Amino acid sequence: MAKVVTMGEIMLRLSTPGFEKFIQADNFDVCYGGGEANVAVSLANYGHDASFVTKVPKNEIGDCAVAALNKMGVDTKNVAHGGDRLGIYFLETGAAMRASKVVYDRAHSAIAEAEISDFDFDKIFEGADWFHFTGITPAVSDKAAEVTEAALKAAKAKGITVSVDLNFRKKLWSSEKAQKVMTNLMQYVDVCIGNEEDAEKVLGFKPGNTDVTSGDLELAGYEDIFKQMVAKFNFKYVVSSLRESYSASDNGWSACIYNGETSEFYHSRKYRVTPIVDRVGGGDSFAAGVICGLVDGKDFKSALEFGVAASALKHTIPGDFNLVTRPEVDALVGGDGSGRVQR
Repeated sequence: MAKVVTMGEIMLRLSTPGFEKFIQADNFDVCYGGGEANVAVSLANYGHDASFVTKVPKNEIGDCAVAALNKMGVDTKNVAHGGDRLGIYFLETGAAMRASKVVYDRAHSAIAEAEISDFDFDKIFEGADWFHFTGITPAVSDKAAEVTEAALKAAKAKGITVSVDLNFRKKLWSSEKAQKVMTNLMQYVDVCIGNEEDAEKVLGFKPGNTDVTSGDLELAGYEDIFKQMVAKFNFKYVVSSLRESYSASDNGWSACIYNGETSEFYHSRKYRVTPIVDRVGGGDSFAAGVICGLVDGKDFKSALEFGVAASALKHTIPGDFNLVTRPEVDALVGGDGSGRVQR
């Protein structure tokens, strides 16, 4: 199995029970998660050697975050300890036509205040095959952006394959700042993952007349911008999830991929995911599934199908982490989406 390193922020998630609004809640359900941490958990669950790099405060809450990863088989020996606090996010899960809402409380978190000297990247990347990061980490602070670039330089110096999930977060930075920072980081990237908003807000590419609210996806537009992205950044693969949001409870879910070496474009099978239990972490589970497929040695089309199926299943699981097994994903890829009781 491959060694995959991911780096980013793990946060404390406080979510309202069931589908309550914030104003109704007298208590919150607790779990931990974050983009790159979620990817590490999925990859560990699929049997790969997954290592997560971050900085957490040296207190009981930081310990709980690390313990949540250890429980899932993620290597945390390269986690730095220090700083004042762990980032928090509050989640109100939507239903039907009512959208989910996220409120961040992550300013001055441990990873946002981290220094390059907190990490020995030469040691961290020893024996690694793949490095994954997202656009969230450079967005949390200028220091985190500097740490991210240092990690990317170290990974590329060792010939490690690098993937990014663009993950634009308008509550963390502007599109202008995102494009300035992320365009520079793309020189280190081999596999670029995102969605239509990410491509536009982070890199300035808009896929035609796509309207996710109506389910009108112009695939030719995606193929066109993928070609432009490969021409500009020399990506090996460009990948986009395709979410058709009919409501908060009902989504169409598929993806497409462009092979920069062969100029092939492929659109996956589409799943109708309803009712959605928890869509947070859906994109991370998709990225992890695609990475898993590629490091397994699958062809790019099969890797995409694995990622889409894994993510469709994640929408049925509460919490940030995708807890499905390889056999469960393989069964769905093979066409068994009946949901029949397994006895």
